[in-house]
Amino acid sequence: MTPDEAVARLNAVLAHAWMIRTFLKHADEIQDNAEMLDVPRTLYDTVRAVEPAHQRGDVPEFLRRLKGKVGKVRRVAHYFRDHFREFSPHTNFEMAAASLLGVVQSLDEIFANVTIPPPLPKPPGDPIDELEIPDV
Repeated sequence: MTPDEAVARLNAVLAHAWMIRTFLKHADEIQDNAEMLDVPRTLYDTVRAVEPAHQRGDVPEFLRRLKGKVGKVRRVAHYFRDHFREFSPHTNFEMAAASLLGVVQSLDEIFANVTIPPPLPKPPGDPIDELEIPDV
């Protein structure tokens, strides 16, 4: 899989994660539990962490940043799977847990099949930043 193909697939996976995050963010059942609230917060942080790189078209930075977040997403996915019944046995929570585990599985599969390219060269700085300004 090319890096560009990986980014396209990862964006679909992140959209799925965002919907899980939105469901949990508005779930009254978890609002008083800091550990459970860490699940939607981690999903939010993950999506927002890669957004600037995606907007710039910086594929290496997008992949590097997201790969660094996979462990945190896995941790909250396992926590949610193990604890959601303490808050609600409703099918919506069960399906959200299964969906979040699917997100982790998809992230792992995509990253196993892509090589992250080297970073893009940094754009040249503003020449004015290089000027020596004498003290007056």
